[in-house]
Amino acid sequence: GWEFPGGKIEPGEGPEAALAREIREELACDIDVGPLLRTIEYDYPSFHLSMRCYRCTLRRGEPQLLEHTAACWADAAALGSLPWLPADLDLLPEVRRCLEEE
Repeated sequence: GWEFPGGKIEPGEGPEAALAREIREELACDIDVGPLLRTIEYDYPSFHLSMRCYRCTLRRGEPQLLEHTAACWADAAALGSLPWLPADLDLLPEVRRCLEEE
């Protein structure tokens, strides 16, 4: 399923710095991390996920798939047509709102 990019926070790193680092490592581009949209708490069968979700803008570079097999830019209408992972589904209303504001 589809998921929003990000990853684990390393020791001594804040959540915003971790997100910027993960995007550099996974997509080879730089972002500006904006305001926190929401924190998602979700229980998968084998672990609990606590996911901080931020509104970000692309600062430099074009995303390159360094660790993934597919990616896409989706507008607000297209978000619902993607097969999202369960935890990421909970964030779609906020992402749609952000996209509609642009």
